Amino acid sequence: MVDTADVEKALDAAGVQNPAVREYVEHWANITGAERVEIVSQADDARLIAEALDAGELLPAGEGRYYSRSYHKDTARSEERTIVATNDPADKGVYNNWRPASEMKPLLVERMRGASAGKTMYVIPYLMAPPGNVLAPWAAGVELTDSRTVVLHMMRMSRVGAEFLEGLEDPNSFARAVHVTGDLENLGQGTPEDQRYFVTVADERTILHFGSSYGGNALLGKIAHGLRQAAYDGWASKKFLGEQYMLIGIHDKETGKDYHICGGFPSASGKTNLAMMLAPDVLGERYHVSFYGDDIAWLYVDETTGQLYGMNPEFGVFGVAKDTNEGTNPTALASVEPGTGAIFTNVAYNPDTQEVWWEGRTPEPPADTAGWLDWKGNPIADRSPEQAGEPWAHPNSRFTTTLDNVPNIAADYNAASGVPIDAIIFGGRTRDREPLIRAITDLAEGVYDGLTLGAEATAAAEGVEGMLRYDPMSNRPFMAYGEGDYAAHYLKIVGAAKDQPIFAHVNWFQRDPEDGHFLWPGYRDNLRPLLWLLQLKNGEVTGRQTPVGIIPTREELNLEGVDISDADLETILSIDVPRWQQEMGFREEHLKQFPNLPEEIWEAHRRVASGLADAGE
Repeated sequence: MVDTADVEKALDAAGVQNPAVREYVEHWANITGAERVEIVSQADDARLIAEALDAGELLPAGEGRYYSRSYHKDTARSEERTIVATNDPADKGVYNNWRPASEMKPLLVERMRGASAGKTMYVIPYLMAPPGNVLAPWAAGVELTDSRTVVLHMMRMSRVGAEFLEGLEDPNSFARAVHVTGDLENLGQGTPEDQRYFVTVADERTILHFGSSYGGNALLGKIAHGLRQAAYDGWASKKFLGEQYMLIGIHDKETGKDYHICGGFPSASGKTNLAMMLAPDVLGERYHVSFYGDDIAWLYVDETTGQLYGMNPEFGVFGVAKDTNEGTNPTALASVEPGTGAIFTNVAYNPDTQEVWWEGRTPEPPADTAGWLDWKGNPIADRSPEQAGEPWAHPNSRFTTTLDNVPNIAADYNAASGVPIDAIIFGGRTRDREPLIRAITDLAEGVYDGLTLGAEATAAAEGVEGMLRYDPMSNRPFMAYGEGDYAAHYLKIVGAAKDQPIFAHVNWFQRDPEDGHFLWPGYRDNLRPLLWLLQLKNGEVTGRQTPVGIIPTREELNLEGVDISDADLETILSIDVPRWQQEMGFREEHLKQFPNLPEEIWEAHRRVASGLADAGE
């Protein structure tokens, strides 16, 4: 176990003077039994990469790119083991797996005690905000981890450096995040004896994660702080919203105007591809789309101007590799080119050529399988005929890269002020009912729409035919307090904005019921309905009113260069009233689960239901 004097010496050498940080580091070094303590900053990246390569924790994936492989039972976020704990039972929500802090903290300390024996405890001081941002008091944190690869990912996903802990108005106001990997091969993952726990003690701003070294389970600044803790902090402070939203900018070169759109999409609903979208070639002369973030946005109102602002607290992208290619997301591929320092996790890897591959990267896998290893490290060439169809890469395989590597990163992504928000969009995945876009100009109806966001169940076993798996605001796995209180907080924060954002619901995934083809081409063409939305907000178009929002007319939508039939266009610019009437019943059951749901939300529900009843007569 590390000596206290050595901990103090390491803190001194790194320039960590904050007494609360020093006490916290010493306390957990003692609990975890780490042998060494090392305080890291962004400047340590090259050295830590070299050490990880020497130790075999990373493998080279071409010049300035790296490959890692996680334990085969440790490949994704684990919602059922993720818990929000507080000292107030009133914080219990439908989705947040609430447990009392008094129960969970001793449980985690017991698991973590001595679990880092013989290891280095890395101290990662980080900031989840552009420096100087008004929300910086809630953005500073210190993650303690016993995993060098976690450090390297955190350096790509957050701003890392001791300086972020020194200027705090309140020296105690940093999130305390402790990650202990545990003995991954003996944790009983997915069994009744599962030892893993991923706990956010939200009202104490403490994050305790045990039993993983992967993704959101281990990169604690990202989801545990950036979403779960931020959601609670925003509510407790009455200052902001922490949302799982992408954030983009659209620059109109003709008028010189800039617009900013953020929005939530359940998984597999096109969020990252939309966030990294480029303008279609025929519109590229006029419009430029810039990237701010693909996963998290914090929203707040400037108290002096009344303007709604948003910012991406992250410093990088932790993207799903599957189906990322030149057609679906050329921006993502460019952001992980040689020399970017990108890290690939759980893709297929060829140690001889240092190449990586994943399903969807090219239409077919490499024809010559010699040297190729699948995501578990097994040679592809040795597969039996029965194994031939198994994936080369894990479906949740990832790439990690910094925002600076994204070719169309917004010039002002690091601006202390954030950016003004013009529109908030939600997008699920439904094969019918949901049109291409429907705009909502009423705040309560916009929030109501977000609360009833969902995607079609991926298998019949998951629900009734036609019923969505609801994912309120795309925040279902990250709710930190009761959903009714969340809705009220959302109404208050956005309602305080002088210039209200326009809301909208988008759906790129309508299919032909006969042959299954997608009715809308998607990808870069998704800019077109967003341009219409901004024109609607500006009063330049009027659209067509329906009970569920305003839909563009075909004349209003810029379709230059789009290959779409009249029949398909008519379908995606209309609503199926009987299917919507069925949906309203499902929505009512869904919303009834949430105590304290504001009356404004129920009024919005009744308005939509009444409009649909009239339309069906």
